[in-house]
Amino acid sequence: MSIDSAEIHPELRNAGVLIRLLLPSFTERKFRMAKVAIQSLKGKCRSSLTYEQIFIARADKSLLRLCVYSPQMPRQNVPGLLWLHGGGYAIGTPEQSERMIERFVNSSGCVVVSPDYRLSIDASYPAALEDSYAALLWLKNNGSAYGMRDDQLMVGGESSGGGLAVAVALYARDKKEVAIAFQMPLYPMLDDRMTTTSATDNDAPVWNSKSNEIAWRLYLGDWFGQAAVPEYAAPARCRDLTGLPPACSFVGSIEPFRDETIQYFERLSAAGIPVHYRVFDGCFHGFDIVCPKSKVAMEAMEFLLECFRDATEQYFAVQPAEQI
Repeated sequence: MSIDSAEIHPELRNAGVLIRLLLPSFTERKFRMAKVAIQSLKGKCRSSLTYEQIFIARADKSLLRLCVYSPQMPRQNVPGLLWLHGGGYAIGTPEQSERMIERFVNSSGCVVVSPDYRLSIDASYPAALEDSYAALLWLKNNGSAYGMRDDQLMVGGESSGGGLAVAVALYARDKKEVAIAFQMPLYPMLDDRMTTTSATDNDAPVWNSKSNEIAWRLYLGDWFGQAAVPEYAAPARCRDLTGLPPACSFVGSIEPFRDETIQYFERLSAAGIPVHYRVFDGCFHGFDIVCPKSKVAMEAMEFLLECFRDATEQYFAVQPAEQI
């Protein structure tokens, strides 16, 4: 799916052309360089929220850093949200998502935990999933101290973080240790097979087919190219979506993840699960982050926040320990 510059949304075109020129695609070396550059964000809160860093032990005794965001004036009976940053599973840090997190907190007073999960260039699957699920359990067990109601746990993330959010939802459904009320996987990275029309030979700005293949190779490790890739690693492979929480998302029409996003949401709907999603014409991957002040990005954000506000009023999931 070759993308001509004329196909890019007019508000995004100049940025898209420049990105294509400066960063045609990611390589493993570029991922490693970007990881080092992004490290400077760690431990620095740029939002108006209350920000804490909490460290919890993994099974191997190493420490997982959790970034916890809450309103400066705490409220009671608010949702809890696990938010997972993007970066192709290879780069990124929770602090890069503060703009998004701040919107959720200001909209509802919710408490958000965002884990500094292990990246694929350091540890392949299932490291990121294990860290994300551990953060979800921490939120379940500790959210009440921030005013969280325990029947309204939500998960979300952008790009690979969206893929992780879906994986966490599947994992939680199957383990039956924690109940999730709502999911928000934005333009999620779900399918390692890369055989959909939008994922094949896509040369759009920001994220294209070449970057996608490198990222999946790094994340899956020895699993890459295998027929039996676990569904928790590539959730598009999951055949049974029943029992998953209601969902919302948006995606650009010219990006590689367009088709897998649409397919996931249509399959959720076919399973009787409430869904809301939109496809924004001419938009490339992460357009809301690259051009946040564009009208199309603001429209996408308002759509997401409206879905989120509706979810806080409609969707609840009683935790297993409380069931009779």
